[in-house]
Amino acid sequence: MKFKGTLIVVQYCSRALKFYSEMFGFRLIQDNGGNMELTDHLYLQESGCWESLTGTGTIPNNNHSELYFEETDIEEFINKLDSHYPETVYDNRLMQHSWGQKIIRFYDPDGNLIEVGIPM
Repeated sequence: MKFKGTLIVVQYCSRALKFYSEMFGFRLIQDNGGNMELTDHLYLQESGCWESLTGTGTIPNNNHSELYFEETDIEEFINKLDSHYPETVYDNRLMQHSWGQKIIRFYDPDGNLIEVGIPM
């Protein structure tokens, strides 16, 4: 068996692609209409497709999982996020753990939790 990547449910793939491209540098590999494959093994699936395939809805902002990224210049990343997406909902603004790592947690436009931290 081989792990292929992470799938997140979004309302509109085009909006999510724009967000993940602008903020994290992901690029589109394949668009299957309601399902997209991006670089680095990230998959987007529109909520309508998810619901028709699984018979269940999703719960945005649920904190059951998060996408984790590392960024050396976290302050510059925050400035970019705030200027491109001022409506961003933060779980926590920039903070520093007791072990010295600075992180932020916020939700993408579809309610998927993201953490960005400096490399340790």
